[in-house]
Amino acid sequence: MRKTLIRAAAIGASALIAVSFAHAEKKPSKKKAAAAAAAPAPASPEQLEAAERVHIGESQCEYKQSVDLAHNATYPGYVDLTYGKRKYLMKPVLSGTGAMRLEDVRGETLYLQIANKSMLMNVKSGQRMVDDCVHAKQREVADALKAAATNN
Repeated sequence: MRKTLIRAAAIGASALIAVSFAHAEKKPSKKKAAAAAAAPAPASPEQLEAAERVHIGESQCEYKQSVDLAHNATYPGYVDLTYGKRKYLMKPVLSGTGAMRLEDVRGETLYLQIANKSMLMNVKSGQRMVDDCVHAKQREVADALKAAATNN
């Protein structure tokens, strides 16, 4: 009798747990949560000016990789960066040294453009994702630097 009572209690508890799982609210998927993310802040005049200085277009990188930059059509003053299958919304910031910083609005990546090359970094791990990216305008600067070095 006692074993039957214990079994009945166990079956009842299992049924209650099953019912509670059936009625539990489902959490939204990560994709839906990302889509519902808030729009970035409106661009400041400095950001709009910095966005005009970004080297827009494709840059060829080491190991036959590439990075493509385009002005974002939805958010003026922001830039879309495409690397592989990933796309990042970037906020341009002109640094005091003259380097262009493109900061991912989600805080995952950072793209640095200097006079003769660029690189994409993962800011969380501190590692380079891709390096030696060269846009056509940067190639002109690099060639001019080489020519000046050979003349001296």
